[in-house]
Amino acid sequence: MPTITAARTIPPPLRVGDTVAVVAPAGPVPEEQLRTGVGLLESWGLRVRVGDHVRDRHPRLAYLAGSDADRAADLERAWCDPEVSAVLCARGGYGSVRILPRLDWRAMERAPGKLLVGSSDTTALHEAIGRRLGLAGLFGPMIATKAFTEDVTAREHLRRALFEPTGTRLSSPHSAALRSGRAAGITHGGNLSVLAGLLGSGELPEPPNPGLALLEDVTEQPYQLDRYLTQLKRAGWFETATGVVLGSWQDCGPLEGVRATLLDILGDLGVPVLWELGFGHCDGQLTVPLGVAAELDAEAGTLTFGATGHG
Repeated sequence: MPTITAARTIPPPLRVGDTVAVVAPAGPVPEEQLRTGVGLLESWGLRVRVGDHVRDRHPRLAYLAGSDADRAADLERAWCDPEVSAVLCARGGYGSVRILPRLDWRAMERAPGKLLVGSSDTTALHEAIGRRLGLAGLFGPMIATKAFTEDVTAREHLRRALFEPTGTRLSSPHSAALRSGRAAGITHGGNLSVLAGLLGSGELPEPPNPGLALLEDVTEQPYQLDRYLTQLKRAGWFETATGVVLGSWQDCGPLEGVRATLLDILGDLGVPVLWELGFGHCDGQLTVPLGVAAELDAEAGTLTFGATGHG
């Protein structure tokens, strides 16, 4: 297996008594879910600071939680606060990419390194923070969603990833090899449609070499998945991939059609491809570190992180 040299810096794990910040970089946040999520974080012994604009609504665009300037200000303020150990996104939806140009990246670079937690639309932030700040993050459930407030399995897996980042092996009862083999690399990626949308924006970094590409999506039909994958493939995004790890494809049509589409495009990369590891929009959502060295065994259906990685 290739030598791993491009891993990002892993921020320290959380401890009881630490302060975390909750921000809403994308869609509007349900108040009841937010209250429940904050209460659960506090039950872990954390101090929680909710961003000033988390409960806002954009004056014209109902799909956004407040204005771009206010959403960016909440994230930047939380990131630059030396007392905050992790920044947790309240929910996804859409909108994170809109705030990227409004962030003061020089100020954020001077701040102490911390974990970003979130999935789905948060993919845009993970990619930007990885490229600009060189920090690993956690692709996991967001605290004002049912994946955190009602799914005990997903919530507990996130808690362990935050507080007990020892070596671990991720697997799923639904995982299977689309293309067998073993590979090592740096985990990167996230939501497929968000990644494709970042092409040409300057916010999609060169993939790590070697890299393990993680991909999932929701409510995208097979022809749309084909479009996104083809865009990334033609842009060279898979050129350094030693393996591909696929998550969930909820509401993307019959799984047989999804599987056929993914295999058609990814099967000729010449690398192992693992089907349905159990991260993304699914019950029991696994929290997966991004920017961390890992080993993929497609036939065994596992993704294994070393003792120094979050998991």
